Amino acid sequence: MTSRVTSDFRRWFWTRPRAHGDVIEGRRVSPIELLYDLVYVAVIAQSTHALGTNITLEGVLDFVVVFSLVWIGWINGTLYMELHGREDGRTRTYVFLQMAILCLLAVFTGNAAGSSGTNFALTYVIFLLVIGWLFFTVSRVDEGPQARVTKTYSLFLFGSAAAILVSALLPSNYRLVLWAAFDLLWIVGMLVLGARPRTYAIGIPPTNSLVERLDTFTLIVLGEVVVGVVSGLTVAAQEAQTIATGILALIIGLGFWWIYFDVVGGRPARRVGGAIGVWIIGRLPIVMAIAAAGAAMVGLVEHAGLPVTPHETAWLLAGAVAVVLLFEIVLSWSFLDGERQRWVYRPLLWTMFLGALLAVAIGFLPLAPWALALALNALLLGIWMVAALRFMKAGAWPPGSESVS
Repeated sequence: MTSRVTSDFRRWFWTRPRAHGDVIEGRRVSPIELLYDLVYVAVIAQSTHALGTNITLEGVLDFVVVFSLVWIGWINGTLYMELHGREDGRTRTYVFLQMAILCLLAVFTGNAAGSSGTNFALTYVIFLLVIGWLFFTVSRVDEGPQARVTKTYSLFLFGSAAAILVSALLPSNYRLVLWAAFDLLWIVGMLVLGARPRTYAIGIPPTNSLVERLDTFTLIVLGEVVVGVVSGLTVAAQEAQTIATGILALIIGLGFWWIYFDVVGGRPARRVGGAIGVWIIGRLPIVMAIAAAGAAMVGLVEHAGLPVTPHETAWLLAGAVAVVLLFEIVLSWSFLDGERQRWVYRPLLWTMFLGALLAVAIGFLPLAPWALALALNALLLGIWMVAALRFMKAGAWPPGSESVS
């Protein structure tokens, strides 16, 4: 009996990872995956706080580079769990190991573009080595072309770790340039892979659990808007105008949520061309812009009593709204399939494009913080109303109640 228990425990603890194509039908996002995503809250919060204290062109560029590194780490950890993870001790152990590394990474994220860049890079190297090893173990259970692709991917992860290790030895300016090149290489690489059916359409099927996981990460980042409003209200005098501005700022976050989940959320990608690559990569600018909006909320609420919003805060917030709308248009391309869907979406996407242009124009207007927030809310509400009317006309309201394919 003891021998059987020991054998069962050993099998549970060291089960081999799932091979490509070994899809668990009806799989839902597990509690450990949700816990893993929540650890990223700490990392993202640090990068957002750094942007909020340095809203300059340099600060925005630093934020884009560091946030992209964080997202690349998240998507690799997410895809491994989605494609190869199990509900066993081995998977749990490696997930907790990643979480421990990420907690340390969060410590160095706030000043990753400056004095803590070396420590950030070294910690990120360890994370990439763990992920690379996990994908390498999958190559030993894959067969044929899939095994070669997985092994190549794991070697690419090891090479990425070597590149980041080199960056740890460089001065901060050169380090950031290397990180930016690293981000660009990963983004372009994933888009190129997305156009190859052997690597994405077969290797990464857009399952319901992957859809759920990607949407959950968007929800987590939306929390940064709430944090930004609360932080602003904490440091500012809690007067009626400040509180009203905070409420209006919070509604912008709700507008992000409403449009995202009604227009692009919960929808799997088409399995043709580069659709799956766009479906995955297209979310990076969206979540990055939402996090940037959270950083802008602090200054917006903090300066609620001023007659004109500080230019850098206005541009960051309005620009974030524009980026979210533009890349939701891009994201919609990845799942639109069929003339009826295009009939529903075409005028909506044009409205979103015009809304993005209008958001940029609003950022240049000399508006008080409350007026800026109100104008952006009116813009988001107008876009959502167009979406609602189009879906109602197509008999697909509320979203998800009926397909418009």
